[in-house]
Order: sequence, then structure tokens, then C-alpha cells
Amino acid sequence: MNFETSDLTLQVAQTARDFARQYILPHVMEWDESQEFPRHLFSQMGQLGLMGVLVPVEYGGSGLGYLEYVAIISEIASVCGSIGLSLAAHNSLCTGHILAFGNEDQKKKYLPGLASAETLGAWGLTEANTGSDAGNMKTTAIQDGNDWIINGTKNWITHGKSGDIAVVIARTGESRAKNNATAFIIEKGTPGFTGGKKENKLGMRASETAEMIFDNCRIPDSNRLGEIGGGFKQSMKVLDGGRISIAALSLGIAKGALNASLKYAKERHQFDQPIANFQGISFKLADMATEIMAAELLTNQAADLKNRGQKMTKEAAMAKYFASEVAVRASTEAVQIFGGYGYTKDFPVEKFYRDSKLCTIGEGTSEIQKIVIAREVLYV
Repeated sequence: MNFETSDLTLQVAQTARDFARQYILPHVMEWDESQEFPRHLFSQMGQLGLMGVLVPVEYGGSGLGYLEYVAIISEIASVCGSIGLSLAAHNSLCTGHILAFGNEDQKKKYLPGLASAETLGAWGLTEANTGSDAGNMKTTAIQDGNDWIINGTKNWITHGKSGDIAVVIARTGESRAKNNATAFIIEKGTPGFTGGKKENKLGMRASETAEMIFDNCRIPDSNRLGEIGGGFKQSMKVLDGGRISIAALSLGIAKGALNASLKYAKERHQFDQPIANFQGISFKLADMATEIMAAELLTNQAADLKNRGQKMTKEAAMAKYFASEVAVRASTEAVQIFGGYGYTKDFPVEKFYRDSKLCTIGEGTSEIQKIVIAREVLYV
């Protein structure tokens, strides 16, 4: 891997950084307090090419690679984890699934709108009682002639209510049987498809998380993604890329917490000197900076392998596991450095603290990442 950051990656990162400071930073706490999902913001990001980062130019996307994608997500997340999360879910899950497994007609039909943010994407795998246990999902798709009838509920779905297009994985075989799930594209407005409860969350509050409900939802077979029974295998490959997304999201949150802490430690005086002069504070900053750099290297390694089309299941899981835990540690230490002020909403670190925890849960918990890593190092 070449450790020198390319001019393209630097330029793309600067574009995302400037956008975040101008259009996101002034509204971060307003959106967080009200749990407002700022749909208009994503249209603006679509105009900059941030909503179709990995989509080839021929389908209306930016045609960039995963290193640029990591830079974009981390820059946005360093200002607001919620917006970074929604940006990541749209790019890597819904759009990424169609890009990887859609046929040519499906790509031409759906990718241009997703890349421009004319349409917003959602991705449905998780259910109330089948988070990590996805093979036991209850949502079913039963074939009826040239159609499929879908029934069930998906939970914890980013853009579950606001999404215009959803990729949904439904069971088409017996519970826990091999190759028992299939992926489908379902458009908003399809009879029988509605958004359900919006979750009231600890963090990531400006990123909409909601149920998707299917009640005899009939869709044509032309909306099926790939082979019947291939949905779970597709999902695991999509999640490999998604784990790079969450690693990048974690990286951004950790960097945001560190940057705020560095600034505060230089400005805050106790005993007639900046608190940065005290070893108890400076060592915290040293640990944060070291772990963030290590997380960034792991994340970029996985992104580089993904760019080259090489297997990176282990590397993506390592990056996601380590970076998400680093985000929690960094934001926790940031609150400690800020002291009482860190516990108030007048300073940014309490939000980094709340947002960071989701990174250890979403798209596979830290415990699931350890299972994946252990399997890879033991048996592959």
C-alpha cells in the first residue's frame, strides 16, 4: 500500500471539509435536539457528487475509489456523526448493493437518481429479534407468478421512513436453511410498503432510524436482485464494504473529539497555565492521537484492498472493530479533558460521546467483528 495520500484524495477531503463547516456545523445541535433529518442537505451533497462517490460516471456517479470515500465520510463525521452515518448508509448499503449485484437494467434505472440524491436509499436486513441472527429473519417473500409478495417488518433502518428506494432482504426459504434469503428493490409508494416507528436515540439523532413495514407488498420479479437464495451472501459482501464505512465514520468522530480536545487543552488555564502542560492531560492526548492514527491505517488498508478487488473480510472487520472502539475511547477522554464543560451541550464533545457508541453496534457489533476476525485468522 502506498502511504502517500494522492492529490485527488486531498482535494476530495477538502471539498467535504469545506461543505461540513459551511452547511452542517451551524446546525449540528439544532438538528440533534429536534431529531430533524435534514433531507435538503443530501440534495446539496448530491450536487457535489458526495452521494454517489463509488458509482461509475456512466451511471451518474463520481467514479471515485474507497480511499476518497473514507476521506469524505471521516471529514463529514468529524463535524456531525449523524450526517456521516446517513451519507455512509446511502452510499455503501443501498447504492452499493445495487451497484454490486444489480443487472444492467436495474443499474440504469436506479443508480443515477441515487448518485444525485434525487432519490434517497435505505437498506433492510435487521429485524427486531434477528439482529446478528439474520438467518432466522421473519420477513418473507413468497413468489406468486411473476410477482413476489413480501410480509414482515425491518427495524433499525437508516432512512426507513424517508428513503425513496430500499434494498430489502427477505426469507425465501426455510428458517436457518442454507441460501434461504433473497434481495429485492422496493420503491416508496408501493402498496403495502410503509414506514413505521421512528426511533428516539441516544446519539446520531439527526440520522433517521425507523421501521419498514410490509403488508402483502407485491413487487415484480424484475425487482429481484441477483439469484433466488443469494440475498444473505450478497449482504455479507455488502457489509464488508459497509464496515469500511463505519470505520471511516468512527475515525471522523474520533478526530473531531481529538481536535476539540487539543483546542480546549491549549485554551483552558488552571494554576496559571494551559491544562495541556499537565502530564495527565497531555498523555490522554498522546493516546488519542496514537490510536486514531492506527485506526486510520487499518481503515485505509481495507479501503486499498477493496479498491484492488482483493478479499478484505478480515481487514474490514479489524478496521471497523478497532476504529469504533477508538471512537468511544477518544470521545470519553474528550469529555474528561473538558471536565464539567464536557458534560454540557455548550461544547461539542458530549455529542461525539453520544454518537460514538453506535459505531460499536451498527453493521455488526464489536463482538461479531471478533467472531469474523477469529474465523479468518483460524481457518482461512
